[in-house]
Amino acid sequence: MFLDFNVNLDSAIDELNTLLEKNKDAIQDLLKIKEKSYANFVKPFEMIDERLSWFFTPISHLNSVNNSEQTQKVYSDALPILTEYGTEISQNEEIYKAFKRIKDIQGSTLNQEQNQVLEHNIRDFELSGAHLGQEKKDRLKEINLRKSTLTNDFSQNLLDATNAYELIITDEKDVEGIPESDRESARQEDGSYKFTLQMPSYISYMTYGKNRTLREELYKAYTTRSPENALIIDELMRLRQEMAQLLGFDSYAELSIAPKMATSTQKVVDFLEELAYASKKQAQKELDELEVLAKAQGEKNIQSFDTAYYSEILKKETYDIDEELYRAYFEKDSVVHGLFDFLQRLFGIEFKAVEARLWDEKANAYDLYVKGVLRSRLYLDLEARSSKRGGAWMNNWQSHCEDEKGQPLLSSAFVVCNFPSSSTTSPSLLRHDDVVTLFHEMGHALHHMLSDVKESSVSGVGGVEWDAVEFPSQFLENFAYEPKVLKLFAKDYKSGEVLSDEMINKLDKARNFQSGMQMLRQIEFSLFDFKLHMKLHTGDQIQALLDEIREKFSLLKPPSYNKFQNGFAHIFAGGYAAGYYSYKWAEVLSADAFFHFVDNGIFNEEISSAYRDVVLARGGSESMSILFEKFMGRELDTTGLLRLNGIAV
Repeated sequence: MFLDFNVNLDSAIDELNTLLEKNKDAIQDLLKIKEKSYANFVKPFEMIDERLSWFFTPISHLNSVNNSEQTQKVYSDALPILTEYGTEISQNEEIYKAFKRIKDIQGSTLNQEQNQVLEHNIRDFELSGAHLGQEKKDRLKEINLRKSTLTNDFSQNLLDATNAYELIITDEKDVEGIPESDRESARQEDGSYKFTLQMPSYISYMTYGKNRTLREELYKAYTTRSPENALIIDELMRLRQEMAQLLGFDSYAELSIAPKMATSTQKVVDFLEELAYASKKQAQKELDELEVLAKAQGEKNIQSFDTAYYSEILKKETYDIDEELYRAYFEKDSVVHGLFDFLQRLFGIEFKAVEARLWDEKANAYDLYVKGVLRSRLYLDLEARSSKRGGAWMNNWQSHCEDEKGQPLLSSAFVVCNFPSSSTTSPSLLRHDDVVTLFHEMGHALHHMLSDVKESSVSGVGGVEWDAVEFPSQFLENFAYEPKVLKLFAKDYKSGEVLSDEMINKLDKARNFQSGMQMLRQIEFSLFDFKLHMKLHTGDQIQALLDEIREKFSLLKPPSYNKFQNGFAHIFAGGYAAGYYSYKWAEVLSADAFFHFVDNGIFNEEISSAYRDVVLARGGSESMSILFEKFMGRELDTTGLLRLNGIAV
């Protein structure tokens, strides 16, 4: 029912080659069918791709969560093989024509899910150049192969650079003010303290470290990682632009939004700039407050490596909130089980722990039941370690669907985070931001796991527009501030004392602390990404564009040595190229939906059932714009995002 996580790295490439050859033979057999139909052609074609994902996803996952020289080699060797195969299939004109013919002949007799599969495939074949001449197809194939290598190199460079740096502190004065749990994690056998560029460690010193020189040293190491990635960026930009033009688009940004909700590049820019201008006044006020505090403490001018430190002081002064005090209430296992409890009350779903052979002793598996019926499996891997890629993410493995014989198949998903590591003497104590992150990634996982779609490519997160895929994750993270939700799990890990109303109230008030500055920061990233891909930028033009956007919207200019772009993995090693704006685009949807719950009672069974059964269960079988209106019973209200962030409309 669920696949075993069993990766044999020694034989993985041979197994992959064998599987791909079998796939090619199977596809050739499908093409020989004279009277092609959805049942005898499209369905088995879809399942070929689904089963390939079953095989390769664990290899990719292992490279991210237990990275080693062997995983790097297997993964990097597999990428060009998969890319060549994928390009060959996606450019096959015979398959493309078969889909079009089935759509023309059978379209009126098929259901919504099946028609969506046909429409998506036809669109994707065209975006892959299936309709082009052989010379252009060959060039697109070369581009895809090279892009896969470059994005993997970018990611590996970043991981290597992150792991290579250590800041060793020997003077106790330089760790004064840092929470005891963080000091304990950093303490070495010789009594010194080691801080790294891995997120829990980096954030700890940048937030609490009193020594400004050391803060800048750490910040500089972080923002100058992987200078070799600059050359990778240049080559990627050229390849993306060439690819777009081969496919008939003026820019990669135009190509990127073709399958998304956004209807034009200008609408994306207008959307982002409108948000920026709406937020700028509040952001300036927030920065002014920070500068007043810094000057009162003897700093002549505040720098980028000062903001987290002085923000924490200001937050404590303004809201009397000490992040460290909260961590005792957010022990990792308690948070996980509390989240499960909340989801059971909200959606009527239940998680049960199961024994499974996994990649690390701290990873766990849970089966998901809906109204007593087994629906999916969730894998959690939440603690930081040196072999794990930074950040947090959800990755889908199996999709909920029916196979060629009409047999139901269940879904599965991974949720990975980088929370403080537990030990035999100390538990993993989370910051509230970590709790929000877990809720966010679980939102993605639920979107995939609660699908009831029968066609794999539009099930769960499959087929969902990229600028809508963050909607369910952002929606769920908002509940991490709700008193009724927090009281389910926010208990002192020693005494069992529940987080007080006073502390919850402070947390809620502090929720929009510096929300204007945060909004501008995200818009800076989004505008940089999107404008970068609206025309070809390389070399110094990339930094010039970033500087231009910062001049217009950034209130605090970073030091000249800051090469943010070399670490922007979302767009140079992930799937967010010309799509980073989607976080904000989807946030408009999530804010509107969230207030629909809040304004009508969080545990409103009618509303929560509608969200589960319309938004989550239908996956990518219909456009999210249609599903959203079905759920809400009205069009989108865009003012919810500003309301959520405490910004005056």
